[in-house]
Amino acid sequence: MKISVLFVLMVTVLGGCASLPKNSAQPPVGVTNPAAVVTPPGKEAAHRSHGGGYYLDDGPGANPPANIDAIPDAVPKIEPLRKAANQPYVALGKAYTPSTTLVPYHETGLASWYGRRFNGHSTSSGETYDMYAMTAAHCTLPIPSYARVTAVSTGKTVIVRINDRGPFHSQRIIDLSYTAAHKLGLVQGGSGMVEVSAITPADISKGRDLNDSSHGIFLQLGSFDRHENAEHMLADAATRLDKGSTALVILDHEAHYRVALGPYTDADSAEQAEKEIEQRMNLIPFRLVLP
Repeated sequence: MKISVLFVLMVTVLGGCASLPKNSAQPPVGVTNPAAVVTPPGKEAAHRSHGGGYYLDDGPGANPPANIDAIPDAVPKIEPLRKAANQPYVALGKAYTPSTTLVPYHETGLASWYGRRFNGHSTSSGETYDMYAMTAAHCTLPIPSYARVTAVSTGKTVIVRINDRGPFHSQRIIDLSYTAAHKLGLVQGGSGMVEVSAITPADISKGRDLNDSSHGIFLQLGSFDRHENAEHMLADAATRLDKGSTALVILDHEAHYRVALGPYTDADSAEQAEKEIEQRMNLIPFRLVLP
């Protein structure tokens, strides 16, 4: 669950292999949702196990979107991980070590959700929580990353972006935004069994790595001997250019991996993109024309 950063967090940052201080009120770096870390006085009585999130008065806002089911899923892209949001921490006496790499993960367990009580508050990523966005909180998956969540009872599936920490509850494995829970049919029951699978860079790359049979104009940003290094540059470019990974490609040619933007079908479009790259990335791309 989430709550304002104004609440005092009785949690402690783990510092490498150092021993834990016995008394500390310092919040862990990257954890801004202490509703599940330390339950504020009086809130426990408002908790309910059936119907609508963690609190009795939680739920949709006063003016929800007309068609919540039409809100699109999150679109996975490779993003640089936020170091501050992936530090080890302690919550409710339990130590958590978030993953700092995007690796396969799969777990089945109980999902809960959070709504209007936390809408507009800061998340562990530093972003503002939007209950109508397709996001979720997880204790250890990297921030930011993406996951596929499937309702066990119905088979309905959504894709969410992990941008928050929690829920710190022994029986729950993920905290969904209101919209994600609604699309899975979990809102009325307050929780439900789900399967959570991380979406890795390899998953995102499927269908995006291109070979010499590709056609069009490409704007090369860099060339690497290792695919991993190309992935890192692609992630940086996706963020700085504010483009999804589908707009960026990796051209595979004779064991060299070239990060490029494209393809463009005409020179004018390519020229406009070149100007954006020069302005936002401070580099001049190399133009590749593949017939």
